Amino acid sequence: MLTPMKLLLIEDDPSMQAALQRALGRRGMEVLGCTDGRKALALWTAAQPDVVVLDLSLPGLDGLQVLEQARRQGLATPVLILTARGTVGDRIVGLNLGADDYLPKPFDLDELEARLRALSRRRTASGSEPGAGDHLVGQLRYEKDSGAIYHRDQILELTPRELALLQALIVKPGQAVSKEKLFELVFPGEADVQYEAVEVVVYRLRKKMAHTGVTLVTLRGLGYLLKVDTQ
Repeated sequence: MLTPMKLLLIEDDPSMQAALQRALGRRGMEVLGCTDGRKALALWTAAQPDVVVLDLSLPGLDGLQVLEQARRQGLATPVLILTARGTVGDRIVGLNLGADDYLPKPFDLDELEARLRALSRRRTASGSEPGAGDHLVGQLRYEKDSGAIYHRDQILELTPRELALLQALIVKPGQAVSKEKLFELVFPGEADVQYEAVEVVVYRLRKKMAHTGVTLVTLRGLGYLLKVDTQ
């Protein structure tokens, strides 16, 4: 028997939420409801839904703030924005913050279901949810099985040395890794290379991470660490 899709519905209109819970429940989905933006993030983290339906007009935090904070925390669940605020500007901001789809109100229930199932299939096919051995730092995900590092669902294009350095840091988020340790991992067995070569790799990697929401920080005398950007 197939496991039903688990859907988190973040919608502040009680009548809309109740109607969607009933309708989507009859279509074989397990629907969890939330009406408050501040509570939504905690429920999202605890429930680990397959897809999130997110309204923009919410109390506490609005939908765009919820989405931005979720992506900063490494929550990679596909998100469909569902709102009466159907302007092009809202749509662009939502997609830039990490939304996967956008459906303005009023909408057709069959179209909503089709979009939700498409997002769920895409998630399963891409493996966007972290596996048991994966490491998350903000919007970066290190997939240990393949060795790849993703920004959201896109593989970061890194040289072997940049990849080795970032792998060493991402498994210890917020902890400094010494230059000596990084040198051993990035330049194994290369006795003719100076320790300062690590700084060159750090410089190049930092440029490639400029738009990921994660910063490679230098701590003088201690080494380097990864820090999730905050506003």
